[in-house]
Amino acid sequence: MYLHHVAAYLPEAVVTNAHFTRLNGLASEWIIERTGIQERRKAAPGENTNTMAVAASRAALAATPAFAPEQVDLIVVGTYTPHDTIFTAAHAVQRDLGVNEIPTVSISSACSSLLNAVEIVEGYFAMGKATHAVVVVSEHNTAYNNEEDTMAGHLWGDGAAALLISKERLTPDDLRIAEVITGGAAPVSKADESVTLKPVERGIVMPFGRDVFQQACIYMARVTQTLLDKHRIPAPELTYLIPHQANLRISKNVTKQLGIDPARAVSNIERLGNTGCAGAAIGLAEVWHKLRGGDKVIITVFGGGYSYGAMLLEK
Repeated sequence: MYLHHVAAYLPEAVVTNAHFTRLNGLASEWIIERTGIQERRKAAPGENTNTMAVAASRAALAATPAFAPEQVDLIVVGTYTPHDTIFTAAHAVQRDLGVNEIPTVSISSACSSLLNAVEIVEGYFAMGKATHAVVVVSEHNTAYNNEEDTMAGHLWGDGAAALLISKERLTPDDLRIAEVITGGAAPVSKADESVTLKPVERGIVMPFGRDVFQQACIYMARVTQTLLDKHRIPAPELTYLIPHQANLRISKNVTKQLGIDPARAVSNIERLGNTGCAGAAIGLAEVWHKLRGGDKVIITVFGGGYSYGAMLLEK
């Protein structure tokens, strides 16, 4: 199957580290040293996971005439920050497109939802139940975040991205989705409590950030190396590595383990903060127009609950 286009949506409001210095006394230098984050985006009043998902899908479809809205026969949306758990973001995208009576699926696999969503598309395509899919990842972290939490309140940003995926190649510029690997490591260490979002309690909390850091470095490097080995790609020949945008130190650790030039790791966490399952897709949108024939890209992700995965794209 093929990735035809990807586009992102980001709210206009920018929240700098100075906000958390005023609120909690956290120095900007301290935040940058530990996370790499300098600023993040915040959804405006009236914006939410659904509106951002719609905006991203509109942007993706508007950019290409080869993938018409009326051709869409599958919608899959990933998020762990829903605006509504009944009329989901996937339903909001379907209603906006006006395409009736097609499979419409919302999933939540923490920050690995992007790749799980692509796997769902892979299954529908294999069964002959769809040929043109819209995958959207959208997070409204600030709706749930407790900014006064000095451990994790400064990490989160909002944003969305949409991918147009077809069973057959539509144009010579499409990227082939060579393989997707996903897994779950929930039995490992503190997977059940390291990152939680409990709306009736304190929102998004991360009491065991060090454990998340360690496991993310292990699993993102391992699953990426699996793809490199299986497809016989020497690490230096990888055009881009797009890691989950959780912490700049994680990205640097993973590239070091793999022997990949840090300059080839796509990073937006400095400007956007942790945008959850949307982060890597936003990163892909940012380098989309730089890709050339022969390029190879791996997206690698890790999320709360210790879900993980990697996807190989070939130009």
